[in-house]
This record gives sequence, structure tokens and C-alpha cells, in this order.
Amino acid sequence: MSLRSAFAPVVVRWRTANPYALDTALAALVLFAVSLQWLFPDEGDDRLTWQGWLLGAATAVPLVWRRRTPCAAAWAVSVATPAQALYHAPPPDVMYGGMVVLYTMAARVGPRQRRLMLTGWIVGVVVTMQHQADKEPFEYAFHLMGLVCAYALGMLARVQRAYTTELEDRARRLERERAADTARARAEERSRIARDMHDILAHAVSLMVVQAEAGPVVVRKDPERAEATFDTIAATGRDAMAQLRRILGVLKEERPDGDVARRLPQPGLAALPLLIGQVRDSTGLHTELRTTGVPRPLSSDTEVAVYRVVQEALTNTVKHARASRAVVELDWAEDRVTLTMTDDGRGAPTPVGGHGLVGIRERAAACGGSAETGSGPDGGFRVVVRLPVAADREGALG
Repeated sequence: MSLRSAFAPVVVRWRTANPYALDTALAALVLFAVSLQWLFPDEGDDRLTWQGWLLGAATAVPLVWRRRTPCAAAWAVSVATPAQALYHAPPPDVMYGGMVVLYTMAARVGPRQRRLMLTGWIVGVVVTMQHQADKEPFEYAFHLMGLVCAYALGMLARVQRAYTTELEDRARRLERERAADTARARAEERSRIARDMHDILAHAVSLMVVQAEAGPVVVRKDPERAEATFDTIAATGRDAMAQLRRILGVLKEERPDGDVARRLPQPGLAALPLLIGQVRDSTGLHTELRTTGVPRPLSSDTEVAVYRVVQEALTNTVKHARASRAVVELDWAEDRVTLTMTDDGRGAPTPVGGHGLVGIRERAAACGGSAETGSGPDGGFRVVVRLPVAADREGALG
């Protein structure tokens, strides 16, 4: 065990102790120290008198209040010390009270007051020692160095306390920032989960509703096709359940056996042809996927965003646009990919109060891109989403 670790509990108890108890003990120690010179005088010195003891006490007792009223305590000691030195010539061997108050002033009060106190004590020591008989030059240096060292220790303690306070403030700021980042991350994750659940459910339910509405007609006219229609409804429901299970899995703790559904990859660009084919086969909406330019790598969340935007746009078309045709275009540029989805419907795919278009804009913004919605050049409705490629995504997010 190192010496520092051995004394660490003592330092902690010292810092957390009652300051009045500590200062009272310090005052008693100073009073005992200044009394030793007269309790055990050198040859030729006067013995301690009750007046001398009172003056010695006057240099020690004010130290009890050195933290609450440092200036008042310092002035009291500053007056009592010269009086003690003049009454008991020669002056005390060591000015204990003076060093304590200079340390306290340097550590706790403003620059003007502490510098004034230091200057006063230096002048006072020089003047007082002029009354000392047989004084030696080293005695001047001894007293002055003692005062200067006490002042320097006080300044060091002041700097250390300011540094500790700054570290504590910084730690509190970091803790608040960490809590804010955690809350923001949770909010973003909740928003992402809500968007995914909306897209999955809206898409699956829309396809199932279209198939279910056509079911009675198909049953009467073409029983074999009716069986395929119900199989499509079941497959759409199973796919929606699998995707929901994967999304909701992130809200649960990891299980020892692992959940295969949770570890399935999120749909991306590779799944777009399957999505478009599913919509075409389930609803009869003529859908087409066009790609121009050279495909470039996208981040995983950007790929998911592209898939979900197409899914939401097609869902809106199926539910609200009464369209017969929809075209999905991917235009690859050097720094971005532009997704454009147009239909020939009535131009109002999302009813008032719907969340589909809001979700599209949120997904684009979360990936550092932008989204525009409105009427197409030839009627119908158009959704345009511009997303940065992987190399430029960090810069786009700022």
C-alpha cells in the first residue's frame, strides 16, 4: 500500500470535518506554540505574564473565525502581534498567527485585500524588529520568508480549489450533456420505431384490404385465383409480423438462445424489386422500377430509408390516389442518390392529418437528405427524396 493511499482516508475525514472544530483546534495549537516561548524562556528572557498570555491569546483566538470572517480575523491578529512583540521584547520567535492569517487571506479573499495584508505584515515585521536588541540579519530573512511562504501556500491552495471546482463543474456539465444525449437518442429511437411500425402496418394492411375487397368477386368468378389471393393475404400478414417482431425485438433484452427474427437484416435496396412486385401482384397497380447512373454504396440506415420511403409512397398511392400506374426511379450521382416516385392518380395520396409524408421527410432529414412532395408535371402525385451517399453522409449531417 502506498503512502498516499494510506493517508487518503485521513485527508477525506479532514476535509469533511466541521470547519469550526478544525479552526478551534488550530487556534489552540497556535496559542500553545506562542506560549512555549514564555513558558520555557531562554536565558535572559522574561517569563510569561498574564498580560503577555492575553496578547498571545489575541493572536490565536481570532483564528476560530478565519473562514467565516477572514478579514476581521486577520486585522485582529495583525494588531495583536505587534503589541505582543513590543510588550515582550524581543518579539516571538515565530509569528504563527501571522502566517495562518496570511495563508487564509491568500486563499479566500480578493487580490486587493490580500496584497494589502501581505504588504502590511512585511512592513510591520521590519519596523517591529527595529526595536529588537542584538538583532541578526538572518532573523529578518527568517521572518520575512515565513510570511511569504505562508502567502504562497495560500495562493497554491486557492488555485487548487479553483481547479477542483472547475473539474467538478465540468463533470456536472458532462453528466448533463450525457443525460441529454441519452434522452435525445431514446427519442430518436422511439421516433424511428414509430415510423417503421407505421410504414410496415400501413403497407401490409393496405395490401390486405385491397385483396380482401376483391376476394368475394374473385371467389365467384375464378375460384383458383381466389385461393392465390388469400395466400397473398396470408403471406403479406406473415411478412408484416416478421418485420414487426424484428423492430420490437430491439426493445427487449437479448435472450440466451438468440432470436433469429431479431437478427434478420433490415430491408434495403436489394429488396426494392420484391416490394414493387408484391404491390403489383397484390393490387393490380402497374409499378415499375427504373435506375439511372452508377450505383454507389449507401450506409445501412440510408438503404433502409430508401426502402421505407418507397414502401410508404406506394402505400399512399394504393390507399388514396386511385392510380393505375406508379414509377419508382433511382438516379445515382457522384455525391447523392435521388429517389423519385410518381403516379397518375388524383394527386392527393395522403389525407389531411396523415403521417405518411411527415415520416418521409423525417427519414430523409435523419440521413442528411431532403424530401419534396407535390403534384407531378403530368398530374398525379410525386415524391422526390435526395439522400447523400456513404462518403458524403457525415458532411451532410453536419
